Amino acid sequence: MAQSDLAAPIGRPLDRVDGPLKVTGRAKYAFEYAAQGEAAYGFIVSAPIAKGRVLGVDVRAAERAPGVLLVLTQDNAPPQTPWGPLDLPDRFARAEPALDTDQVRFFGFPVAFVVAETFEQARGAAALVRLHYAPESGEYDLHAAAPQAKKPDTIDGGGPPDTAVGDFDSAFAAAPVKIDAVYTTPYQHSAPMEPHASMAFWEGEVLTVCTAAQLTTSPREGLARTLKVPPENVRIITRYIGGGFGNKLPYYVDATLAAIGARMLRRPVKVAMTRPQVFQITTHRSASEQRIRIGADREGRLTAYGQDALVQSARFDTFTEPVSLAARSLYAAPNRLTRHRYAPLDLPRSDSMRAPGDAIGLLALECAMDELAETLALDPIELRLRNDTQIEPEQHKPFSSRHLAEALREGAARFGWDKRVAKPASVRDGPWLVGMGHEFSTDRRVGRLLGGGDLWCGGACGLPQAQGRARLRHHRSGGIGHPGRARQQLRP
Repeated sequence: MAQSDLAAPIGRPLDRVDGPLKVTGRAKYAFEYAAQGEAAYGFIVSAPIAKGRVLGVDVRAAERAPGVLLVLTQDNAPPQTPWGPLDLPDRFARAEPALDTDQVRFFGFPVAFVVAETFEQARGAAALVRLHYAPESGEYDLHAAAPQAKKPDTIDGGGPPDTAVGDFDSAFAAAPVKIDAVYTTPYQHSAPMEPHASMAFWEGEVLTVCTAAQLTTSPREGLARTLKVPPENVRIITRYIGGGFGNKLPYYVDATLAAIGARMLRRPVKVAMTRPQVFQITTHRSASEQRIRIGADREGRLTAYGQDALVQSARFDTFTEPVSLAARSLYAAPNRLTRHRYAPLDLPRSDSMRAPGDAIGLLALECAMDELAETLALDPIELRLRNDTQIEPEQHKPFSSRHLAEALREGAARFGWDKRVAKPASVRDGPWLVGMGHEFSTDRRVGRLLGGGDLWCGGACGLPQAQGRARLRHHRSGGIGHPGRARQQLRP
């Protein structure tokens, strides 16, 4: 294809070929592939305890309920490959067994599965399953688990957990201006509009699974590994997903249970998680505790940058959010130190969520930079311009392209940055605090620095001093890499 043909669509409006199907309701999502009467309906029974063991299950009332076809527990589930392995290069292709243990690993852990002729019958019978537990004490608090935190082999993306350039400790100690602050970010869930769902059927020894997943080869390999069948005997269909944001990169027990139920009943079985189960069973973004240490001279040029991050992983996993991965490339500083640690907790798995690592790691760094700007009585954009670099500061390689400085200057000109009221929390519009901030990020995965990013309100929206007295209600980005406005409403 000629170069001109390749460039022709850029900047032009293009029709979404799937648009008419979606707006008219003709696009089939995972749960819609088999119509009522063709497929049986499964319902997952979740544990109401946070950690412990299942001592016994009474399924007699559930089995006698109208329309029930199958009640599956650890007692009658078929053999499956244990969860993992941890060192699999593609973690989304790990085995994901269901009902293979008497352990309850976290609140909402699947402990039974009911299949019936209708969804309502399956849900009603699920409430009749009686389980007896031996609760155990667990660990759920990230901060309390910090002393037992572990150093991972790698962080998500394959980068090293720790990096060091120069002599950070000495440079930070000698810096005439310092910021030493701890920032915390909460657990976050993708909560896609479409709940996680699967419909499975067998044709002889060949399994077909229609599932809500962002990938196809990974669930194919994972289900084959779980069910101990050849990968060539597994087919994955995932034409549409109603939101994923990284949360549907893994496949989950809904696919495993649908496949097991379909094989045992010799008919299609479909499963959809309830909205609470989406929060309980699927992955989330870890909370974090981050200590940011920045040393600078009195002109605002960084001499030391340090970022220590603590995140959560499920007790049976080692996933480590790459909190500092993007931040490592953002600003020049000759002395640098970044460290990642994870705390195994009795919570569901953490994993990738939109802008993994970047969103929370850059937020903390950018807040610290704004605090440094205020300490120096220096314009926050000027501070960033003074610490811009055309050389990747840890690997000492030139960026293939980096337009941060020009994006900041252009954004500042377009949005009247020079007319802003610099003092935080000083402009009000009725009950609202009005401020101006900026956002940008790096993306090392494409080897360049971008003049924009998916950074929530990365520059603290010009309101770092509002603290607990105000909360963000609305943020409108000023464009990629550009300043923008934010409003906060005062709490009573």
